[in-house]
Amino acid sequence: MLNFLRRQPFGVEAFFERSLVLTYAVPATILAPLVGCGLELDTYDEWGFLAIAIVRTRHLRPRGFPIWTGRDFFLSGYRIFTRFPRPGKQTLRGLQILRSDTDRAAMVRFGNVFTRYNYRHAKVEMTDDGDRLELSIRTPNREADLHVVADLTSRPAPLPPGSPFRTMEDARKFAGPLPYTFTYDEKTKKMIVIKGVRKAWDPQPTKVEVREVTFLEHSPFAGADLRLANAFYVTDIPYAWRPGTLEEIA
Repeated sequence: MLNFLRRQPFGVEAFFERSLVLTYAVPATILAPLVGCGLELDTYDEWGFLAIAIVRTRHLRPRGFPIWTGRDFFLSGYRIFTRFPRPGKQTLRGLQILRSDTDRAAMVRFGNVFTRYNYRHAKVEMTDDGDRLELSIRTPNREADLHVVADLTSRPAPLPPGSPFRTMEDARKFAGPLPYTFTYDEKTKKMIVIKGVRKAWDPQPTKVEVREVTFLEHSPFAGADLRLANAFYVTDIPYAWRPGTLEEIA
């Protein structure tokens, strides 16, 4: 029963009040071993990509439930850009979850019952004066501490220095979140595919100052050539997730 529940067997809806996504270019040789069974690393030249999404979410609830039943919380998530080649079907682009942090203990409990997103509890602080957004996330043992400042007056901003993307159009192809999330199910030997549905999605390239990101200080990232490849910001987005489905893997 627990294995069934962790496939997210029902739809979910929420409202993204704001979302800041940082995408780091990582040598493909480092990211490839982290990619799960049935998936391929989504690459650009010799690079793979790790997205760090920080989202202020409101009214998260099972789809169709009254808005007052929803829960508000912060989420920071670490995801790898991947591809899912399906036998006899179109290949899907999406994300594989490495870690998720939230400021609500209830989200840790229920999130880990109904998904495999690996929720952990964190302390989150945010300040926003309209021109400047500052986010600080603190985790036990500094496993995934994050401190970032976004200049909201700079939009649209150019690509960060050292970004491997040649054009902003290329960078937008790696502006998370992508529509699909993938998790390999050991019990059934199939892929759990969850599709996100969003409206009015127009993330704006934003100038950021990343002061701390301890997740990248640990193995296998420590000492590697890591580059901030893009940063996008979006606000006021209705968002929903369809029930998870099981699909055959190649």
